[in-house]
Amino acid sequence: MAAMLAGLVKVPSDNPPGDCAPHAKRATELLEKLGFIVEQHPVPADLVKASGMISCTNLIVRKKFGDGPVVAMNAHGDVVPPGEGWSVDPFAAVVKDGVMYGRGVAVSKSDFVTYAYALLALQKLGRPLKGSVELHLTYDEEVGGSIGPEWILAQGLSKPDYAFSAGFAYAVTTAHNGCLHLEVTVNGLSAHAARPDTGHDALEAANRILTALYAYRDTLGGIHSKVEGITTPSLVVGLIRGGINTNVVPDRVSFRLDRRMIPEENPEQVETNLRNLIARTVEGLPGITAQVNRVLLARPFGAVPGVEKLIGILTRNASEVMGRPVGTEGIPLYTDARHYSAAGVKTVLYGAGPRNLLEANGHRADEKLVLSDLYKATEVVARTLYELLS
Repeated sequence: MAAMLAGLVKVPSDNPPGDCAPHAKRATELLEKLGFIVEQHPVPADLVKASGMISCTNLIVRKKFGDGPVVAMNAHGDVVPPGEGWSVDPFAAVVKDGVMYGRGVAVSKSDFVTYAYALLALQKLGRPLKGSVELHLTYDEEVGGSIGPEWILAQGLSKPDYAFSAGFAYAVTTAHNGCLHLEVTVNGLSAHAARPDTGHDALEAANRILTALYAYRDTLGGIHSKVEGITTPSLVVGLIRGGINTNVVPDRVSFRLDRRMIPEENPEQVETNLRNLIARTVEGLPGITAQVNRVLLARPFGAVPGVEKLIGILTRNASEVMGRPVGTEGIPLYTDARHYSAAGVKTVLYGAGPRNLLEANGHRADEKLVLSDLYKATEVVARTLYELLS
C-alpha cells in the first residue's frame, strides 16, 4: 500500500495547471497490477478547457458481487501546487519514522489506495455479498468537480446508492460548507495623473466596494451553524488586479472574493445579497460601473435521508479499529461529496488521515500521512463495505 501511494505521489498532478491525464495513466497501471479492470473516461476537450484545465481522464473500477446496492468510493488525484517551505522534495514520497511526506499524500491520493485495497480485501474474502462496489477516481476537485464526479453522474456512468468521498481525519464527516467565488470588475476612465479630474478612478471605486465588503464580513460572526465542527460563514478577497501605470488614473480594477457558506445558508440568497451590496456601493459614482460574474458555486453538503445506516456502521467500525470513540463532524471546507448528495446519493466523507486536517498539513508545505492511519482507514472501509453488502 505504501509503495502504491508513493507511486501516485511521484507523478505531479498540480491543478492549476491541471494537466492530469498522465497521473490517470499511472494510476491505471498501478490498479491493473492489483488485478482490477480500469475504465478510462477522457473528458471532452471543450469541457476541460472551460474548467481551466489542460487534460482530465476519470477512472472507474467496478466489482459486482451480486444484486443489491451500489457503493461508490470517490477520491481525487489533482492537487494544489506544492508552494514554498518544504523540508523534502514534495514529489519524492519521502518516509521518515513511519510518516510519508509529499503533495497529495493526504489529500487525497491516499484514498486511491484506501479504497482500492478495501475492495481488494472484499474480493479476497470470497464470501457471498449483495451489491456492487465502484471506485471513482477523478481529477478536478481543486476546481470544483464539475468534470469529475458531477460529470460521471450526469453522463449516467454510475448510479450509486451510497458513496464514500475522500476523507482526511478519524471522524466521519457528514456536512461541509459551501463556497461562492465572485469576480468583480470595476470600470472607470483613464486619465493623466496630473489631471485626475478628467478621469474616473476605478481603484477608488473598488476601494469603496472593498470597504463595504469588509464591513459586511464583520457581521458574519453573528451567524452560527448548528453543525459540530463548523462555526460561522467567512469572506476573503484573495486576488486583485488593476491599473495601467503609476502616472495614470486606473480605468479598470478586478478582484475575486471567496464567500464560505454554512450548511444552513441558502446559496442563491447569499449571492443576491452580495450583488446588491456591490450595486448599492457604486450607485451614483460618476463614470463608474461594476460587473459581477460568478466563478464558482459549491453548494453546502448535508445528510441525505437514509444515510444513517451507513454512518452507524462506519462510526462503529472506526471506533473499534482506531481504539477510540469516532463520531461525526462537519468541516468548513467544500469537497466533491456535495455532487453525490445533490444527486440523492447517501454520502459520507471518510478515508485515511490523522485526527484533524491541520495535522496532515493539507494544502501546506510538508503535507504528510502516518502510514499506520492509511492501513487502519482501509480496514475500517473494508469492514463497513462488508456489513453494508452482507
